[in-house]
Amino acid sequence: MTDELLRFRSEFPILEHTTYLISNSLGAMPRGVYDAMKGYAATWGTRGVRAWEESWWMLAAEVGDEIGTLMNAPKDTVSTHQNVSTCQAIVASCLDFSGKRNKVVYSDMNFPSVMYFWEAQRAYGARVHMVKTDDGITVPTERLLEAIDEQTLLVPISHVIFRSAYINDARAIVEKAHRVGAHVVLDTYQSLGTVPVDVKALNVDFACGGVLKWLCGGPGVAYLYVRPDLGKKLEPKFTGWMAHQQPFAFEIGPIRYTDPPYRFMNGTPHIPSLEASRPGLKIIAEIGVRRIREKSKRQTACLIELAEKREWRVNTPRDPERRGGTVSIDMPDSQEVCRELLKRDILVDWRPKAGVRMSPHFYNTNDELERAIATAEEILRERQAVAR
Repeated sequence: MTDELLRFRSEFPILEHTTYLISNSLGAMPRGVYDAMKGYAATWGTRGVRAWEESWWMLAAEVGDEIGTLMNAPKDTVSTHQNVSTCQAIVASCLDFSGKRNKVVYSDMNFPSVMYFWEAQRAYGARVHMVKTDDGITVPTERLLEAIDEQTLLVPISHVIFRSAYINDARAIVEKAHRVGAHVVLDTYQSLGTVPVDVKALNVDFACGGVLKWLCGGPGVAYLYVRPDLGKKLEPKFTGWMAHQQPFAFEIGPIRYTDPPYRFMNGTPHIPSLEASRPGLKIIAEIGVRRIREKSKRQTACLIELAEKREWRVNTPRDPERRGGTVSIDMPDSQEVCRELLKRDILVDWRPKAGVRMSPHFYNTNDELERAIATAEEILRERQAVAR
């Protein structure tokens, strides 16, 4: 079977000399980023301060719309920021934790940065309820739903778990939260770009993530979707001049909020990062996430089969409908194997309670998967020979 998606492979220079299986951590850089950075420098160099009114001021919203298209978000509902911690802080600043409805419910499989932020909100009245995993792979959905009650204010939850690639039942979580009057922040960092996301169909309140992984957009750009009805009435306390109705009037005193998406922005945006993100977003949009997803399911299944043939522990769901784009393989001495794979230009990573994470994307070949597994097996044989 011909793999049509491999025609995009030439757009990623690093693939010429490495086996790149680490898109869950940092997507490969598109060749177009070179021109994007030259364009940024040329604009700054020739237009100077005029760049703000000519293109830069609008860029944050334009990139937000480009990201929003990938998750079926209406126009002007996605603001752009530096990282997900900032996105979570903006959401928190819209809410009041001083009343009886002050409970925050999430799973211990969330990304730690999100946990650190919400744990810190205890000082402002938040009551954090963390639902623990039973197997280190899945989230106990029924127990999570039971924890979401009439005192719950917010449910910040990962769509795809970073350790295991388990896909949470976002629809069930949103439905239960809304039934009791709570809001959901869906972290789509490990899904958008490799697993279809439809914020309108899910009716989710907020969604956030970043472009540096599956969207091949590089570091420095995160996104925050706010459901349109909420976007019109919420007033973030973590704010700044971009959120003002007349930012260039430089008015003294309290803010007068403008409309979304700028309503949820704050200080001056990171223009170079926004420019760098666009080539990757364009490629993902051209391919379509559903086509990427079909290939991802095939290649992750292949990795699981290759690992299980060697009787290595796989810390990722076997069910393709519950599995994101990563396979976590805990072979013997997995951390040392990871270090050695990196030395041999097979780019993967290692996480505690997960093992070696391998994350094929649309630009990877099946041969690369087999090479990575075979090389890991070779490394283990070499280590055993030395041990003797």
